[in-house]
Amino acid sequence: MTTPPDLAEDAVLQHYRTLPVPERRRVARRASPELRLRLAWVERQIAMDRSPGSLAAVLTEGREKQARHLDMIDEVFMRIAAGERMQVMITCPPRHGKSQRASRWGPLWYLRRNPTARVMLASYGADLADDHGRWVRDQLRDYAPTLGIRLDDGSRAANRFDLEAPRNSSVRGGMVTAGVGGALNGKGFKLGIIDDPFKGSDDANSPAQRDRVWSWYQSVFYTRRAPGASMILINTRWHQDDLSGRILEAEPENWTLIDLPALAMSADDPLGRAPGDALWPEQYDAEELARTKRAVGERVWWALYQQQPRPLEGGVWQWAWITANRISPAALRGVDLSRIVVAIDPSGGAGGANDETGIVAAGRTSDGQYYVLEDRSGRHGANAWGREACLRAVELRADAFVVETNFGGDMTRQVLIQAWQELERQDATAGMPMPRIVEVVAKQGKRLRAEPIAQLYEQGLVHHVGEWPALETQMVTWLPGMDSPDRMDAAVHALTELADPASTGLGTVAYQDQRLRGRR
Repeated sequence: MTTPPDLAEDAVLQHYRTLPVPERRRVARRASPELRLRLAWVERQIAMDRSPGSLAAVLTEGREKQARHLDMIDEVFMRIAAGERMQVMITCPPRHGKSQRASRWGPLWYLRRNPTARVMLASYGADLADDHGRWVRDQLRDYAPTLGIRLDDGSRAANRFDLEAPRNSSVRGGMVTAGVGGALNGKGFKLGIIDDPFKGSDDANSPAQRDRVWSWYQSVFYTRRAPGASMILINTRWHQDDLSGRILEAEPENWTLIDLPALAMSADDPLGRAPGDALWPEQYDAEELARTKRAVGERVWWALYQQQPRPLEGGVWQWAWITANRISPAALRGVDLSRIVVAIDPSGGAGGANDETGIVAAGRTSDGQYYVLEDRSGRHGANAWGREACLRAVELRADAFVVETNFGGDMTRQVLIQAWQELERQDATAGMPMPRIVEVVAKQGKRLRAEPIAQLYEQGLVHHVGEWPALETQMVTWLPGMDSPDRMDAAVHALTELADPASTGLGTVAYQDQRLRGRR
């Protein structure tokens, strides 16, 4: 019995797909001109299967841009298409290709790989969501032979379309789009995407609108999940209580956060960038982003570009007092600091703000200028915060530790002593003697302690060396009567220790209640 030539060739092509790249190249070199054309078609299919970015490169003949942060979005779709159930939150600045990749190329690629699956996509407005759906539908129509999937003739609307059922299957996949807050009736989704649930600042700053978005997410979008469904939320952060903020507050353990600020902010950046490195330097380098920051202002910059939304001011500090007097680390090199201290506000309880230990280093000059040098606060155990504080003291050549002893008493002193001795055994103290330990007890009300330091800021005497978003947000949003923010407490401890009211006063008022001495 003989095998028809076309079936034999199909078998060869199927086997060809399984070969490693070097072997495929050897086969192509030996193939006849006719077979080589078929092999080129297979290579094109292999490339389109690889990732949304590869599909985009093939269909646009290389015009679609690719970048490392877009690779991360591609990887999310690849893992989901391979069967992994994921709930992923991707925060990314505007004009960095996130919507084009996550709301257009990603769904198109996913449906090509899973033609029986259903995708739901929502955005802040039905028109924008429908635009994404229309784009995906049009690609399916225009490139049907290349993609290998076709639209169903009876369902081709931009906001709701079906695919033809694959051979030997009665299940049809497709896509549904809607505005956030709108109805998503009918079939559920295997992949649900929310792209920018808020239109802008006015929307996100409205408590009523934030509540409506949250209610819609809980009662409409979330309830449409099919078994094993995945969800992707991709947005810029307009407000600390936006949809991303509420999800991270309610169920952080169920979501993977991929945080992509325009300029890297920490050593654990998802892309491995050094602090200050641009997200997409080929398009927006650090100089261009600096111009953007000046143009849009601090609050918009931190929210949209750095994914660190800053609330409006509270009642003690103001943003302008911080931002107007900020200096760069390079500018600090010309400053002669007469004193440097490291202040520690140990974690005082379980949950909320007290989960963190505040660790803030600050210095002053002989003429009464103050500098916040570092904020190394975090969720540290006793051994970890002791070591971190000592390392900062060694690096900065600090002359004192300032430690609040409300929670722990003598334990805080012992933690520092043990940490310093351990560094000495490791020859990590650079030969310097241990700084003295200044123990303070917060006896007075927090407002009495904070207001004199805020006054120093108002007078332009305090300079933050670089940017410390978490600390600064605590400062400008804190109101008397609120829970204790540990970073802010540590900064107040440090600056209070450095202040010298006996010789200079703070402004025109000489404080007589010793709030800047003893413990305040």
